[in-house]
Amino acid sequence: MPTVLQDGPYSFIFFSSDGGEPPHIHVKRDRQIAKYWLEPIELANNHGFPKHELRRIGRLVREHQQQLLEAWRDYFGA
Repeated sequence: MPTVLQDGPYSFIFFSSDGGEPPHIHVKRDRQIAKYWLEPIELANNHGFPKHELRRIGRLVREHQQQLLEAWRDYFGA
């Protein structure tokens, strides 16, 4: 479970078994976790985050999209 980025309380991670899916990132804090597709950026699922927090997380994903995509490609291959 590589951590790609840490921003405040949020850990941006992917699981080693995620390689068969399109590029995405999981964002977790405590026991909450959300999954965002990276191309295009879209919330895939959410477990526990309130809507106002998802808006903040979505902004962070957009802000770091290129870094997250590069980390995905480095880990899983192009």
